[in-house]
Amino acid sequence: MNNPLSTAKCASGVALTERRLTAAEFQVLTEVPAATEWFANLDNPRTRKAYQGDLSDFCQFIGLTGPEQFREVTRAHVLAWRAALEGRALSGATVRRKLAALASLFDHLLDSNAVAGGNPVHGVKRPKIETNEGKTPALGDHQAKALLDAPDPGTLQGLRDRAVLAVLLYHGLRREEAARLYVQDMQERRGIKHLRVHGKGGKLRYLPMHPVALERIHFYLEASGHHLVQSEAPLFMPLRGKATGAGLSADGIYALVGRYAKAAGIEVMGLGVHGLRATAATNALENEADIAKVQQWLGHANISTTKIYDRRNSRPEDSPTFKVRY
Repeated sequence: MNNPLSTAKCASGVALTERRLTAAEFQVLTEVPAATEWFANLDNPRTRKAYQGDLSDFCQFIGLTGPEQFREVTRAHVLAWRAALEGRALSGATVRRKLAALASLFDHLLDSNAVAGGNPVHGVKRPKIETNEGKTPALGDHQAKALLDAPDPGTLQGLRDRAVLAVLLYHGLRREEAARLYVQDMQERRGIKHLRVHGKGGKLRYLPMHPVALERIHFYLEASGHHLVQSEAPLFMPLRGKATGAGLSADGIYALVGRYAKAAGIEVMGLGVHGLRATAATNALENEADIAKVQQWLGHANISTTKIYDRRNSRPEDSPTFKVRY
């Protein structure tokens, strides 16, 4: 892994201030941990890769040459970086992610007693999301039904893929969450079957299973029988290549969605697994699900993220277009 602190030249013209801590304050601080320690705490490899680039961007902009210099970073440096990011015409979502990455790093440094004085990112205003609706496409009900019925129920692959699509569309899972499901993650709680979902940051949430998804998983497991051979079996198994005992990958699930969307004649630009997550959230909200409960259901840390999927105020059928009479 490249060290994001390897750059030695300040590209911003923003100079670090003289040391602001007293000698006594420095003595109680521990050694600043290597960036790799922080990266190791990020479970999602895509998040880790994105955050690594974000941290490298900040270090290059400020001109940091060693981990100990994080002790000199102030809110002014973060504000200057944010202004530079906005000057590069980056999307609001990208700027928010970069600031979130830096804030996460400083939270880690504070927890490690490696820096003092608080998190310099806190209080730095982050761009608003450009639209209340978001850019993730959501399917209409008829399209979701067509996608659910696209796999052939007469084959093992079709049975598996029907179960995968049902889990995604009836529970709003991320593709990594679906890929990490094991058979034992179907657990009975208070007399109802639940899915134990391993979410971001190692957080667990338990979702009541939709009857359609439960029925499709039952038919798939009856046909596959892999859960009877492997004691701790992934829920969804690959059907090609050398058997390794590993489950269907997140990329495999992504490809599966694209393949069946094409087969069902669904032409939605940018549709992927996240589009099915948006479809599930939108459908739940339109059918009067409480938005706070949808937030927990999706595993969102902040309800503002859930609101992106709330399209109830922008339904085409409610448009003034259809109120015009001549």
